Amino acid sequence: MVLAIWVYLIAARGSFWQAAERDDRSAPGEEVLSRTGAWPAIAVIIPARDEAACIGETVSSLLRQAYPGEFSVIVVDDQSRDGTAQAAREAAAHLGHADRLTVVSGRPLPAGWTGKLWAQQQGVALVDDLPNPPAYLLFTDADIVHGADALPPLVARALANDFVLTSLMVKLRCKSFAERLLVPAFVFFFQMLYPFAWANDPRRGTAAAAGGCMLVRRDVLREAGGLAAIRGALIDDCSLAKLLKARGSIWIGLTECVHSIRAYPKLADIRRMVSRTAYAQLDYSPLLLAGTIAGLALVYLAPVALAIFAGGIPQFLGLFVWLLMALAFRPTLRLYGLSAFRGLLLPAIAAVYMAFTLDSAYQHARGRGGMWKGRAQANVSELR
Repeated sequence: MVLAIWVYLIAARGSFWQAAERDDRSAPGEEVLSRTGAWPAIAVIIPARDEAACIGETVSSLLRQAYPGEFSVIVVDDQSRDGTAQAAREAAAHLGHADRLTVVSGRPLPAGWTGKLWAQQQGVALVDDLPNPPAYLLFTDADIVHGADALPPLVARALANDFVLTSLMVKLRCKSFAERLLVPAFVFFFQMLYPFAWANDPRRGTAAAAGGCMLVRRDVLREAGGLAAIRGALIDDCSLAKLLKARGSIWIGLTECVHSIRAYPKLADIRRMVSRTAYAQLDYSPLLLAGTIAGLALVYLAPVALAIFAGGIPQFLGLFVWLLMALAFRPTLRLYGLSAFRGLLLPAIAAVYMAFTLDSAYQHARGRGGMWKGRAQANVSELR
């Protein structure tokens, strides 16, 4: 059974493990845009709550963009309790681009909205009220640093293929022991759950996006009902992808030119990050939770149990599958500059994520589901 599962994963699940959907493979249309000068106007929207430590680098990286078209940045200060707004303004002033930054003081969170989506909605509303609104919105997070030449190829790809959503899975920070142990697996599991090749195929229903970098056609977002259509979503990026894919083609790929600077120095920090959304992914269903834990045990732990405790052919198959999953993990480890031998730890890493998933359900039962910066956001329509 475990051999059949891994043969399916390797051979028939969109080649997710190859990490082949990348922004550096090609960006058709960039030369044409450079020649014609027909670069569309873009507004960047950054929701920020207590992000004084990161927001300056994010704003600076955006204002340094070598983008030929009209370009502005909106920071929605979501009732921060630190100096988030001031840090954003100082970063823009330091570069001499204070005129290209708008800082919005966020309004109180209304019933039925998650905090991030409500902050983004306020930025969208500001853009929609402009006399000449931009054609595209770039949703990014307050801990994301964009390479100086990151935006032109992203826009070129969107225009050349008429994508309604173009997203990059930013490269996560991978420096501490906890990050080096668990972060590459997070990316690997995300690709397994949402194979990028399937998400990028308009014939398939799979839809995925990564909230750190999402370029969206503003007119299509409005036609789809805007962010209000997904206002209670905790996994907001994939919810947005599903909403927009119903109206056009989308694309998601890995990148090395956009990265997160948010640090997760301890295992507990990553636990909180995963626990915030894991149970929401399972629709808060105890039955799905039990099935998921059983499935993860079968996929990742059973091969190790066979390799250690069985004999004969079952033991051989257990060893073979363990090696197979380690090899499948190798491209993602290479992306993060880590040794391929770490792939042998994937079963143990999966066990840690199983524990995080159980913790997510526990936090939800305590009324602390979706906790972020002092807000419990799971099932917001019920809790507020």
